[in-house]
Amino acid sequence: MTGLTEAEVIARRQAGLGNTVAMGSSRTYWQIARANLFTFFNNILFLIGVALIALGEVNDAITSVGLGLLNAIIGTFQEIRAKRKLDQIALLTRPTVTVRRDGQEKTVDPSELVVGDLILMQAGEQIVVDGVMVGDGRLEMDEALLTGESDLIPKRAGDTLLSGSYSVSGRAYYQVEKVGNDSFANQLTKTARDFQIVQTPLQQQINFVVRLIMLIVAVMSLILLLTALLDNLGFTRIVEIAAVLTGQVPYGLFFMIVVAYTLSAAAISGQGALIQQVNAVESLSNIDLLCLDKTGTLTSNQLALHEIHPASGRDEATIRQQLGQLVHSQTATNRTSEALVVALPGAPRPLADEVPFISARKWSGVAFAEGEHPGVYLLGAPDVLAPHLSAGMLAATSPLGRQLQTWADAGLRVLLFAGNSEVVTLHDGGGQPHIPPLTPLALISLKDEMRPQAQETLAAFTQLGIGLKIISGDSPHTVAAVAKQVGLTDVTAISGLELAHLTPDEFAQAAEAHTVFGRIIPDQKEKLVTALMQQGHYVAMIGDGVNDVLSLKKAQLGIAMQSGSSAARNVADMVLLNDSFAALQPAFAEGKRVVSGMTHTISLFLARVMTSIFIIVAISMMGLGFPFEPAQVALTLFTVGIPTFFLTLWARPRTENDHLFLNLARFVLPTAIVTMFIGLILYAAFYTTVFNDLSSVNIPPRVVRMFEQTTGLTYSDENFGAAAATIVAQTILSTFISFAAFILILFLEPPTRFFTGWVSTPSLDRRPAWLVLGLTLIFLIVIHIPDLANYFGLLRPVPPIYAALFIAIPVWFFTLRTIWRRHLFERVLGMPVIDD
Repeated sequence: MTGLTEAEVIARRQAGLGNTVAMGSSRTYWQIARANLFTFFNNILFLIGVALIALGEVNDAITSVGLGLLNAIIGTFQEIRAKRKLDQIALLTRPTVTVRRDGQEKTVDPSELVVGDLILMQAGEQIVVDGVMVGDGRLEMDEALLTGESDLIPKRAGDTLLSGSYSVSGRAYYQVEKVGNDSFANQLTKTARDFQIVQTPLQQQINFVVRLIMLIVAVMSLILLLTALLDNLGFTRIVEIAAVLTGQVPYGLFFMIVVAYTLSAAAISGQGALIQQVNAVESLSNIDLLCLDKTGTLTSNQLALHEIHPASGRDEATIRQQLGQLVHSQTATNRTSEALVVALPGAPRPLADEVPFISARKWSGVAFAEGEHPGVYLLGAPDVLAPHLSAGMLAATSPLGRQLQTWADAGLRVLLFAGNSEVVTLHDGGGQPHIPPLTPLALISLKDEMRPQAQETLAAFTQLGIGLKIISGDSPHTVAAVAKQVGLTDVTAISGLELAHLTPDEFAQAAEAHTVFGRIIPDQKEKLVTALMQQGHYVAMIGDGVNDVLSLKKAQLGIAMQSGSSAARNVADMVLLNDSFAALQPAFAEGKRVVSGMTHTISLFLARVMTSIFIIVAISMMGLGFPFEPAQVALTLFTVGIPTFFLTLWARPRTENDHLFLNLARFVLPTAIVTMFIGLILYAAFYTTVFNDLSSVNIPPRVVRMFEQTTGLTYSDENFGAAAATIVAQTILSTFISFAAFILILFLEPPTRFFTGWVSTPSLDRRPAWLVLGLTLIFLIVIHIPDLANYFGLLRPVPPIYAALFIAIPVWFFTLRTIWRRHLFERVLGMPVIDD
């Protein structure tokens, strides 16, 4: 029992027998930066940037690559912030170890341990490496973080102690056998160490839409490039057309997604949750099934006094005094006595005798020889103490028996408080614990102490239609009792032993049918989550222990408790600070808000993209030039960029229907088609009018000079007429599309019933309407200042343009409103009508 010598420690460390673990407390800064830098969206932006550089469009390339880098910086900042908080938590909870070396005890860091070290364990300390107990000491271990079982496990010489468990009572030495990655806790979590990103449904749908747009743009680019080569267009013109087409890729959409996620993560961090993955808040809003561990997650692994039921003829005040004296006088404590100490007043009394509680005995007691109420007092399991009572005292028909059954059916833990005032010893002549004849004094009921806001949060989720399942290493009966305490109805339980004998199909059916799962091992937790996901559920898992790591990693959303194991915190997408469920409801609402805002954002971006694509195809087919210049694409800052930022910021939590693609089709296609037809009429009318007038009418010199300055051509040049006509047509087309885009915002957030159509009721938020007014005024200022208008590739509008717009915009508005109000698009295509 002298332990290793320092020389032996050095030799074993050099031989690779030291406690070194490859996995750090959380991801490295480089891993976080790399994961945010090379996302699907950013890879597209970088690819477009390379293509633009090859075409000589360096400024546009800088914009593309810059947006990608900005996306990465925002996401990286949020996740590094979460990493630092986790590292602080890990540092504060990092245990130290008392080791015996050269016959002396010293405190060391766990990383300094080696195989063969002799470690002293005392109550409240955590096992950091695996080993076997030596010597005469005894321990009672809490292995809930490893197995999920809340029952204490007695340990003595020769028994194995596993890393991750805690000593609740006792004092003993154990010898280190396994360290580093070989320890039980690290072996259990080794398959969960590789970091992975789980995309939310919204992200998956956006990815699909972006890929589709990329394909369309690529096909159009190829066709127009071949057409340009056949028409002998110059390289500069080809580059300009390519720049316009690449501009149809919704760069801003990628940026808005990152901004929305980051803002929501920051908002929820202030509510008591640490967001490790920026998409975690939105992911929470998608769940339809919430799986929870019991011990340490749903419950705090602490007990609380529920009620005292005195035996017939006993005074409750006296019972409380006697019970309070018992628990305050005991020298050894456990979770039961700690709960009673908190609930009952009392002062320690001199003890004549004492028997501490151990799991094998299931009772504890004290003896008082002096003072008020002398005698022995015992507290323990009713079935263990019942044989020492008068016959029938706990019979099913007796008052105490009926109360015992009522509490047991309610899932409460029941103890019997009994005594004997005639004796003052609890040991026999051989020194062994002995129970004398007893008189029942009271039944004591205790309940598991729930985590803060757990019951309220789960009740709210149940009302929202989210299913709940409790998965634990505890017995099914114990887990079912907790399920009843939190308000679950129709509780059906099944054990891990039963699941082990089922076929895969039967296992999946059992996972769906039952709400409580007891005696579940870590592999089965993971299989349950997998089975539920395969049946179409969007699953969130809440856990705290090493035994929860695999299921936390497998679930679409993993949520860990702050006080849980560092392994659980590291793999989780979200960590509940202070172990409180209070942040989950705000996070759920915030997720709904993000989805609502992003739905508006996607609608506006896709409406702009599809409108531009339709117009490019239509005008190219008519042979009227190319409808857009690269500078005009920048107008999307006013029509889409600024509006989507504020709509995302101002979005309200609401439940979106599951038909995202159908909704996008209902919004985007009518908008694009109607805008394309009216825009095409305006473009063609002004193109042909200007082209014909320049050819047949004497144009004032002032107008000629303006066109020469704008086109870069002279009046005598053969291409002058087409160039001038194109610029005028582009001006009215871009102006019309911009005003239409502003009005689309009012369709999404109608300030009055006049603008209802896409949605059936007016918005209570007037900010979008003021935004439209402000953007319209800014746009009018821009197009009336020649230098600004030229910067965006436009001419200053003349009266004929305003006259045409005065007619076109109301026609566009009422046509689109009629299509949505009467569901004409759905009826023509035979699509289902969805009420908003």
